[in-house]
Amino acid sequence: MATFTWTISTLERNTADGGVTVAHWTVSEVDGDYSASSYGTVGFTPDASAEGFIAYGVLVEDTVLNWVWEQLDKDAIEASLTANIELQKNPVTADGVPW
Repeated sequence: MATFTWTISTLERNTADGGVTVAHWTVSEVDGDYSASSYGTVGFTPDASAEGFIAYGVLVEDTVLNWVWEQLDKDAIEASLTANIELQKNPVTADGVPW
């Protein structure tokens, strides 16, 4: 069975208030001997005076992943990885020479 693993590889932040401005994310899917991955970034405009503001120093990865998923089409990204693995399992093109 295939599994997806989402992680936050690094965060960019304002040093003055700890507001996160960019999250760098990765996701990978592993299905037996096959794997596919993707990487991207999501930008934020933090407001330290806003209710619910969470500064860098007290963040946990699950919180940032939820912020990322609010701005991405998570299902589409995961479907793309699954399609990539299916192509690895059942290629539709090949290369080489016949001799």
